[in-house]
Amino acid sequence: MKFKINRDHFSSGLQLVTSVVGARKTMPILQNVLIEASDSKIHLTTTNLDLGARCSVKAEVEEGGSVTLPVKELGRIVRELADMEVSVETSETPKATISTRGSVFNVIGMESKEFPPLPELEERKNFTIKRSELISMLKSVSYAQSVNEERYMLKGVFFQFDEEKLSLVATDGRRLAVTQKLINATEKQQGEFILPSLTVSEIEKIPDIGETVRLAFTDRQVAFQLDVSVGKEDNHGFSESIYLVSKVVEGKYPNYKQVIPKDDFNVAEVERELMQECVHRAALVSDEKITLRIKPKEMEITGQSTLGDACESMNISYTGEETTVSFNPRFILDPLRFISQDKLKLEFRDDMSPGVFRVLESEKSEVSILCVVMPIRTD
Repeated sequence: MKFKINRDHFSSGLQLVTSVVGARKTMPILQNVLIEASDSKIHLTTTNLDLGARCSVKAEVEEGGSVTLPVKELGRIVRELADMEVSVETSETPKATISTRGSVFNVIGMESKEFPPLPELEERKNFTIKRSELISMLKSVSYAQSVNEERYMLKGVFFQFDEEKLSLVATDGRRLAVTQKLINATEKQQGEFILPSLTVSEIEKIPDIGETVRLAFTDRQVAFQLDVSVGKEDNHGFSESIYLVSKVVEGKYPNYKQVIPKDDFNVAEVERELMQECVHRAALVSDEKITLRIKPKEMEITGQSTLGDACESMNISYTGEETTVSFNPRFILDPLRFISQDKLKLEFRDDMSPGVFRVLESEKSEVSILCVVMPIRTD
């Protein structure tokens, strides 16, 4: 195998697949990246057996072939090379020579035939979605995933495809985030799965080098493929596609719809960015509890601790009775950070009832977002 490649393009490809690598000491080859050279590109593949990633990067291939090399060490070497043109060459032994003008590295690897292949989903359900839309929807709910190992079914984002909408859901038991997109799904496309949190974070990092993601899933696995846009100037050397395939979380996701309040609530309209700033400042003195005092046309946000106290006030659109309710400030800040819309509805009833953030829906919008946050008892 012999090829020449742009240093930054090589580095971008390695960076994309490196975070997939796990810590399975019993299978050393899982610490490696499979490099396959053919035609005018190289394929880079990594896997931890639960999640696998593959991408293609442009290269000048003089001789085809394959090898596996330790991906983290290789990434560090490529990143530090002084010249932009990098030459990579292997011999009959699983060793690669990586060179530029004045620098030569001999890196010992393993035989490519020992590398476990990524599964290709054959009998599967398919769906297509814009890359920007998928990532935006994931970020608007993924902060609410559980980190509790005992509640493994909640350590991920729940995808639900039905006839009229795609729902993405995350909860840790103290807050719930839901986003929905209007779709037209055939009976064959309908289904559901829980995407593991590690896979969620990898999907959120897919670079902006293509418009559309093809999603395919079975009862046990899900795959995402982004086709690289042809002729896009800033595609970081990527070509063909980026492919991620993951196991799904086993088990039945809880009935999240039961958590969404159905009673009549008071409704205030708030400026998202202004509320985020006010809550952030109030939380500087109290990172465990802040209190919202909601009055006609005004909301006071207070924090109090042994450090002292703070009070922020902001104008809102509200004409109901005065109400006071307390929340964990982090559970308020998370949806405010990851929702991009300017104005939100804040729904509330009393200090014992959950608060609900909803994005103001417009006729043009095909995506809705809500977040339910459990209150903290007010002393």
